[in-house]
Amino acid sequence: MRTAFYISDGTAITSEVFGHATLSLFPIDFNHKTIPFVETEEKAHEIKALINATAAKTGEKPFVFFTFVNHSLSEIIKSADAIPYDFLTTYSEKIEKELQVAPVPKMHRTHSIHEKSYDFRIDAVNYALMNDDGGNIKNFSEADIILIGVSRSGKTPTSLYLALQYGIKAANYPITEEDLESEGLPKCLVPYKHKLFGLTIDPERLAAIRHRRMANSKYASIRQCRIEVREVEMLYKRHKIAYFNSTHHSVEEISAKILMDTDLERRKY
Repeated sequence: MRTAFYISDGTAITSEVFGHATLSLFPIDFNHKTIPFVETEEKAHEIKALINATAAKTGEKPFVFFTFVNHSLSEIIKSADAIPYDFLTTYSEKIEKELQVAPVPKMHRTHSIHEKSYDFRIDAVNYALMNDDGGNIKNFSEADIILIGVSRSGKTPTSLYLALQYGIKAANYPITEEDLESEGLPKCLVPYKHKLFGLTIDPERLAAIRHRRMANSKYASIRQCRIEVREVEMLYKRHKIAYFNSTHHSVEEISAKILMDTDLERRKY
């Protein structure tokens, strides 16, 4: 199996994101290795030796995706027996030429704490935790968005991701069998209809997820799952609530879809 390294003098998140996105285009499995905080030449030489040892062991040059503010560290990694991709320099040189302004390198700038953004995210995470699964409907007026859907359709992880990544206060509320029988929105949601966003999921996937939680129960039966999914989608359509099928999508993709379809303010930077 081919190896891919993601290396940086910071968190290596940027290297990972760009590297994974690039390699995902190819139908090949990779052995992924992420190495953050390579901040000294001694450490860079140590990582170079690791890369060279990997190349010798596998007989194939590893792919190395890296971002370094310190040029000397970049040169050490570039000299390894590997196929290097320096994202930061590649793009910063083009932007420098266009802006006619030289970059001012500063270690850890990419993912360092911006106090206001950090506070937004912490508040949002606390809000998501306190308002998970309809646990505190009195605070819905503070929500930026309220995710609704049947049990185990992806509401909680999406709420937390929106909070942690974007500082968005996302509450979530489970649509129960009783709610579906009434055909109307739960009374607590009616005043906040403009904040609602629905999630749905394929019944087979829903049954599999519920089976891990409550095996051989009515709750996890394929029949029950089919009924609930059909009814909740009818509910969305009846009340003109935007919704998205989460079955084949990651929490990142679900969140991106929600952001695309709403006017939510991202508090990331």
